Amino acid sequence: MTIPTEEKTGAHTAEAADVITGARERIDALDDRIIGLIQERMAVSAVIQEARITSGGRRVNLSREMEVLGHFREALGKPGTALAMTLLELCRGRI
Repeated sequence: MTIPTEEKTGAHTAEAADVITGARERIDALDDRIIGLIQERMAVSAVIQEARITSGGRRVNLSREMEVLGHFREALGKPGTALAMTLLELCRGRI
C-alpha cells in the first residue's frame, strides 16, 4: 500500500506536498555531502594525529580544538559548539 504524498509530508495541499518533497530531496542531497565532508575531515585529522604522534607529540592539541569550537560558535551560535564537539569527537575520538 502506497502512502499518499500529502500524508507522508504532513501537508494539507498537493502543492505544499510537492514543495516539501522537493525540499526534502535537497536536504537529503545536502546531508550526503555533509557526511562526505565529515568523512574527509576525519581522514585529514588522522593524518595530522599520526604526524603529531610520530614526532613525539600528543594526539590532541587542545588549543587548536578551542579554535575550532570558537569558530563554530561564532558562525552558528551555542548549538554550533555542540556540533563542533561532536565533530571533534568523530575526528579524534573521546578524550
